[in-house]
This record gives sequence, C-alpha cells and structure tokens, in this order.
Amino acid sequence: MFILWVPLSLFFGCIISQTWSVQMSWENWNAELHNQGNEFGKSSSQPHIIFILVDDQGFRDVGYHGSEIKTPTLDRLAAEGVKLENYYVQPLCSPSRSQLMTGRYQIHTGLQHSVIRAAQPNCLPLENITLPQKLKNAGYSTHMVGKWHLGFYKRGCLPTQRGFDTFFGSLLGSGDYYSHYKCQGPSMCGYDLYEGEEAAWEQDRGLYSTVMFTQKAVSILANHNPRKQPLFLYLAYQAVHSPLQVPARYLERYKGIPNPYRRKYAAMVSCLDEAIHNLTLALKHYGYYDNTVIVYSSDNGGQPLAGGSNWPLRGSKATYWEGGIKAVGFVHSPLLMNKGTKCRSLIHITDWFPTLVTLGEGTLDEDLNLDGYDVWETISEGRPSPRHDILHNIDPIYIKAKNGSWKAGYGLWNTAIQAALRVGHWKLLTGVPGYSDWVPPQTFLNQRLTTRLHNERVRWDRGKSIWLFNITADPYERVDLSQRYPHIVKKMLMRLAQYNKTAVPVCYPTKDLRSNPQYNGGVWGPWHKDMREQQEEDEISSLFVTCIVIQV
Repeated sequence: MFILWVPLSLFFGCIISQTWSVQMSWENWNAELHNQGNEFGKSSSQPHIIFILVDDQGFRDVGYHGSEIKTPTLDRLAAEGVKLENYYVQPLCSPSRSQLMTGRYQIHTGLQHSVIRAAQPNCLPLENITLPQKLKNAGYSTHMVGKWHLGFYKRGCLPTQRGFDTFFGSLLGSGDYYSHYKCQGPSMCGYDLYEGEEAAWEQDRGLYSTVMFTQKAVSILANHNPRKQPLFLYLAYQAVHSPLQVPARYLERYKGIPNPYRRKYAAMVSCLDEAIHNLTLALKHYGYYDNTVIVYSSDNGGQPLAGGSNWPLRGSKATYWEGGIKAVGFVHSPLLMNKGTKCRSLIHITDWFPTLVTLGEGTLDEDLNLDGYDVWETISEGRPSPRHDILHNIDPIYIKAKNGSWKAGYGLWNTAIQAALRVGHWKLLTGVPGYSDWVPPQTFLNQRLTTRLHNERVRWDRGKSIWLFNITADPYERVDLSQRYPHIVKKMLMRLAQYNKTAVPVCYPTKDLRSNPQYNGGVWGPWHKDMREQQEEDEISSLFVTCIVIQV
C-alpha cells in the first residue's frame, strides 16, 4: 500500500529533492489525489487568493504567445481561465511591486525613479496601507514567499511589518539562486534569505530558489485549514531574473537553442512552469482549489541581453516601450464566470489592490486615494473596464532628452522629462523612453542575430523627444503619429501636466555605508534604528554591562 505524505518531499521535476529516494509519476499522484477527494470540504465565501509574481518574464516567453519555450502548465491554466491581453505593469521591479502593494502610481509614493537599491535608506513609504494589511483586516491569513524588493533599511519596512503574518524569501532585487548571496560592488557582499525578520541560516539547504520557494508555499498550504480562514499567498519568484542559473537537467530539452543566454533562460522558465504545476496540485490536494483565485503576472518585460524576449513588441525591461510594460498575465479560478476567454480591456497592476480587497470582502476607504480600479467584473464577466487611461510614469530625475524643451511640448510640458501616458487607444512618450529596438527571439546563431538586429535598430540622433502611437492599431509602435495629430498630443500633454500636479517629491537617497552586511553579521538587513529601537538596544546593553560587572 502506498501512503501519500506531505508536504516538502512530494515534488517531482523541478521540485524533486536530492535526497528523496521514492519515485512516483505525476499520473499516479494525480490519481491518488482524485481518489482522496476534497477531504477538507468547502471554504468560506471569501476566496483564497494566490498571487504569483514572476520576475523579468518577457511578453513572448510563454507558450500561448508563440514561444519556443515549453510552458504546458501556464498554457493550461491560462486557457482554462482568462488571459489578460491588454495588461500593463511597470518597467522595473520595485515600481511594479509598490503599485501592486498600494494600488497607487509611483508619483504618489515617491518611488518614481529606478528601483530601491540595497544600500539606500529607502522603502515603500510606511504611511501607505498595503494589500496584505487590508486583507488581514478582512480576516485573511497573509503569507509572503519570495522576493520583496521594497526596501529594508529599518525594521518597519520588512514584509512582516507591512501586513504579512509570515515571510520567507529575499529582501533584495537579485542574488545567487543557490547560495542566496548578493554583492553590491566588491566590498559589499552578504547573505539574503529571511524567515520572518531573521536570517534563515537554519532553513537554508542550498536549494535552487524556485524549488525552495515552491516547497515553502506548499508547506504553508499544508499547515493552514482552508475551511476556517481564507488565505492570501503572495508568491514572488526570483525567476527568471539574472543571474541565469538553473539545474542542469532543464538544459537538456533546449539543446537546439544555440544562443547560451536564451538556452539557460528557457530552461529557467520551464523549471518555473513545473513549480507552478506542483503548486496547483497542492491547492487541489489540500482543499483550496474550488474556492481559489490564482493571479499570474510578470513584474516587467523581458531583458533580451539576459535571454528574454518581448517580440514583436518594441523595447525591453527598464523602458516605457510596450516591451517593457506590457506583461504576461492571466487569472485562473473556478469562480470565474467566463472561463476560457481573453480579456482585451485595459488593466494595470494597480488594479489588483481594489479588485482583490473587494473580492476578499474587505473595505476600501476614500482616504486611500487609489489609482487602481476594481476590474473583477471585467475579467470574470467580460464587462467594460472602468479604466480608460494609465499613467505609466513621470520621472523628473531620469536622463533628460537633449532635444527636449517646453517649446516642443507646446508650452504645456517639458519634453526633456521622461514620461509615458496611455489614454484609450493613444500612447504618448516624452523624454528618453529607453532602449528602443525590436529584438527577435534569440534562437539563431550569433552572426544571424547581429544581422537581424541591425535591421531593426533605431538611431537616437534624430532629435526626437515626443512620440504618439495608436496602440490598438499599431501595438508594435512602428508609426509615430505625433506630427499628424498635434491636437491629440496637446490633450495628452495637458493630462500629463495635471497628473504631475498631484506628484509627491521623488525619494531616491544616496548610498548609506552603514548598510554594508559586514556590520550586520554578514547579512543584508535593517541597519537604521529609530529612537525607540535605539533606546531599547541601549537598555539591553546597559543590563548586559551591569551583569558583567556583578560577575567580576
């Protein structure tokens, strides 16, 4: 008789343990789970929410967008759910995560510029109410596994201080997938894996992070009763961000890809796909699935220099071209009304905050000043989206366009400033939007790749600082209409100026040398103490000194 046991050993494919000797096919396990049925019964009316955020997955890098990368799990979940085909995020890690957590644009949190660096005394502003805080207030058990990247310079910035009951993962933006170390220059290196608010030395077995994070997520599912309390699990994978690391066996299936970066990247995506397969099986096994909403999203576009592909979209990660901000996304749930459909309505990452809070029967206070909309009926029932525009960003401290000016902006806007706005079918860009090439999938020899890329390259010596596209008619941004429709340009520049009046100052502090892990036991972690924490530390030190004196 075979006994099915849980929770961390029953992983196959990507999730298999190096020391586990029992072998069992996915088919046998599925049959076993089916025979057991839903042993936990039905949960409450509040759905369980699983939000999967992956890192740097390109728009093309999923099977159902025509990729050569095999993603059977993602393809199936998306096909049985709702594919979000007009879905936008931000072009970088911290901005997307901040907008997910707050439902607010970057201009309203002070995080308009770049990402939060490891050595910066900066984090998601503490006055902003977060998604897990709202769900926790609604009765949810809230858990985070994976990459935070919203700052950690003081204890109040940590995930467990921002609404999560538990946290297991990394605080920085990237790091080694196995050792979980990260260096910021040659002299600032440290460990970056946390359990709660402490370094997870004891929990670290040197596992590949995609494996490790999935095991932790399944453990959370196994140790929670879905009948008694709704669960919110935010699973923010490190994959497929650089460095390009993956267990060797995943490379075997991509021997035919000559470009080494693309080959490793493809293998990483396949490993991620298997991990989500295992997570889905666990949701069914532990009685969550029938009352669960799964949201899948990339945090930004892919980076072609690290193997990603956004083809045929223009640009890449860190740009405001479509390749940097149009994301892979879908919703999978038995609770959807219209399954197996595509949603082409405009949706933005800020929309998840009001959508999920409302779905979880939470409250949305007026003083939240949200930029997001509740789009559940749009996704589930196919109703029109309440969203008609997106402020992609206004970054006043980014590199200024050399030829930008107030004159070029009709006296309404300084086109030297990097900004991007979508209104209906129209998209406006000013300043320097970023790397602007159309990069084909890197699946051919380097010589052919160079030739093909040369034909698609855009030169920046044309003196431009403003672009207008009809994204519906021209999703690849090949025909600039700014000269043809100056009246639309003026209207959108006025809209930018209106948004800019509501912006708070940019918070992008310089590096703080006290952040160096060598001052914190070799670990990246909080280094700034507020007055209360410093007083408590001084009191403890005083007691310790007193004890020493008495012993002497």
